Amino acid sequence: MTDPQLPEVRLLQPGDSCLLCRCGRSAQLPDCPSGCPDGLALTVRREQRLLLCRCGQSARLPYCDGSHSPPTATFGQRWRRFCKGE
Repeated sequence: MTDPQLPEVRLLQPGDSCLLCRCGRSAQLPDCPSGCPDGLALTVRREQRLLLCRCGQSARLPYCDGSHSPPTATFGQRWRRFCKGE
């Protein structure tokens, strides 16, 4: 069994810009190629941490929604979906 592709936590500072993939087809997920018309151009005004999808399965691309891991019943189990296995 292979480990799931865990999300990326990206820290952005005021004025930072990035182009994020919304279609899931980018070879560099969560980033989008510069010529893609579907990318989400983001420039932040304050420090932010983003939880970004790297597996391409999220229904909320470019943001991770936990789709890389099977559904769970409890909050603790849901939280552990975003961490590497022990």
